[in-house]
Amino acid sequence: MNVQIDEIDFGKSGGLVPVIVQDWQTKQVLMLAYANEFAVRETVNTGYAHYWSRSRNKLWKKGEESGNVQKIESIQVDCDEDTILYIVNQKGVACHTGTFSCFVRNPE
Repeated sequence: MNVQIDEIDFGKSGGLVPVIVQDWQTKQVLMLAYANEFAVRETVNTGYAHYWSRSRNKLWKKGEESGNVQKIESIQVDCDEDTILYIVNQKGVACHTGTFSCFVRNPE
């Protein structure tokens, strides 16, 4: 993974950056989460998606309890260097409700 962690601007939002997660095959957006620098480093070091849980105030590896892990295929940083895109090979489902993507509701 060729991502320059020191170029990501973690300071804009109090140490966290949004992470958009996209399936590498279908290109479907799976979820939105947040990461701090430590979570991004763990992601790069292990090859599996790690995030910062705002509700539990701790680092978590996606799928550590459910087995629905996200293997990183690539990481991209946006032009402002304050949002990350994880392109992943999703094992199982991404959403805690049991759906492949968290974006399944139609507000209409």
